[in-house]
Amino acid sequence: MTWSWEYLPSKQHVTAGAPAGFLAAVEERAAELVRAAEALYLDGTTYQGSGEPMHYLDVAGGLLAYYVVPRLELVVLCQITPPPAL
Repeated sequence: MTWSWEYLPSKQHVTAGAPAGFLAAVEERAAELVRAAEALYLDGTTYQGSGEPMHYLDVAGGLLAYYVVPRLELVVLCQITPPPAL
């Protein structure tokens, strides 16, 4: 397997109404999270722990909620909150 990221339950559900620039920043950060998870869990498929809790990350003035599933070698983006419109 190789590490990847995805929206859950779907990209349409999670990103509905978010500005394109903010989504680009979120997806760039998701790629960084994948690289970090690859380095932390060298072989995620053999991970024996109980899993990680939900994490929250500031992205371009908005918020990203995600969690890492080592056994699936997956970073799951489950909620985004765009920055307030000015």
